[in-house]
Amino acid sequence: MKKYNKTPKLRFSGYTDDWEQRKLGELADIVGGGTPSTGVSDYWDGDIDWYAPAEIAEQIYLTSSQRKITEEGYNHSSAKMLPVGTVLFTSRAGIGKTAILTQKGCTNQGFQSIVPHKSELDSYFIFSRTEELKQYGETVGAGSTFVEVSGKQMANMELMMPKTMAEQKTIGQYFANLDNLITLHQRKLEKLQNMKKSCLQKMFPRDGATVPEIRFSEFQGDWEERTLGSCFEERLESLPDGELLSVTIGSGIKKFSELDRHDNSNTDKSKYKRVCIGDIAYNSMRMWQGASGRSPYEGIVSPAYTVVKPIGDIDTQFFAYMFKKKEIIHLFEINSQGLTSDTWNLKYPAFSKIVVRVPRNVEEQSRIARFLLELDELISCTEQEIEITKRMKKGCLQKMFA
Repeated sequence: MKKYNKTPKLRFSGYTDDWEQRKLGELADIVGGGTPSTGVSDYWDGDIDWYAPAEIAEQIYLTSSQRKITEEGYNHSSAKMLPVGTVLFTSRAGIGKTAILTQKGCTNQGFQSIVPHKSELDSYFIFSRTEELKQYGETVGAGSTFVEVSGKQMANMELMMPKTMAEQKTIGQYFANLDNLITLHQRKLEKLQNMKKSCLQKMFPRDGATVPEIRFSEFQGDWEERTLGSCFEERLESLPDGELLSVTIGSGIKKFSELDRHDNSNTDKSKYKRVCIGDIAYNSMRMWQGASGRSPYEGIVSPAYTVVKPIGDIDTQFFAYMFKKKEIIHLFEINSQGLTSDTWNLKYPAFSKIVVRVPRNVEEQSRIARFLLELDELISCTEQEIEITKRMKKGCLQKMFA
C-alpha cells in the first residue's frame, strides 16, 4: 500500500492539522454518462448540454456543449444530469482529461464524472489534482479494445486530504488564480501573434499593389520591383571550424548546440558553408515551407543549405520577415525544382530570378524590420511568462499535496 505524508511540504499559514487519507467515493458521487439512440431524431438538437470527451481540451470551465439532446433523449438514455461544479473526467480512450461544469449538463459513456459533496470536497481542489486522477485511472483501468476506468474504481481512489474545507478552498483558489494568470498570458500571446500575422499582411504590398496598406507616415512613393539576385549574392565560402547553425521554420537561425536535436552532421565539415552575421541562410529543400532566417551568428550550415549575402545597402532583417509571408513562400514553392514535394529544391540560380517589391529607401526597410522585431520580443517575453508560470504551478503541485 502506498505511504502518504501527513502534511504537504508547502502549506498556507494558519493550517497545522495533519491531513487524512480518504477515498474519493466518500467525498463525491462518481457518475457515468449515457448516449441517446443516434437513430431517433427526437432525441437530438434540444437544449440540454451533452458533452463528449473530444470537447475536454485545454479549457478549464465548460459553458456549452457542441451537441445537445432533448428532454425525451435524456429520459431514454442512461445519462445523468450533473450539477454546476461537477468535474468531468474522461474515463476511456484518453483517460484523465478534466473540466469544470459552469451550468448543468450531462455526458456520454466516456466519462466517470466527480460530483463533489458540498461539505466534503471543493471542485477546484480536486480539479487541481488532475494529474493524480489521470495516473490513477491509467493504472487501474482495464479493457481489451481500449483501457477504461469504472466508477467503482474511481470511487476507491485514495487521496490525502485536509481535514477542513477551508484549507481545501484556499488551495483550490490559489491554483485557480495561477490558472487564470496562465490563461491571461495565453490570450495576450494569441493577440500578439494575430497582430504580427496582420502586420505581415498589411505592411507589405498585396498582389498588384505598389504600396502597403499600413505605412510609416514619413515614407512616400511606390515600392520598386527587384529580383532577389539584385539584392543578394550566394556565399560559397567554407569555414571548417565554425560553430554549427540550424535553420528552423518557426524560429529562424539558431545555434545547433542550443537545440535538443541529435547531431547528424558530418565529422568532416570542410564543405560546410560559412554564414556571416546578417546573411540569410535557408534549407534548399524546405524553403517552400519557410525554413529560412537572418543569422545573428557567425557559423556554418550543411552544404545542402543555401547562404546569401546582401548586395549594397539593404536591410536583411526586412527580407527575412518578407520571406515568411505566405505569398512569398508560394513563390519559393513554384520556383522550386523537383517532381514531388519530397524533392523540391530551391537553389540560388532559381532564387535569384524571383521578383519581389521592396521600399526604395533602406530606412523604410529598417523601420519595418525594427517594428516586427519589437513585436517578436513581446511575443517571446509572453511565451517566457507562460513557461515560468507553468513551472511555478508544477512546483506547487508537487509540494502542496501530501
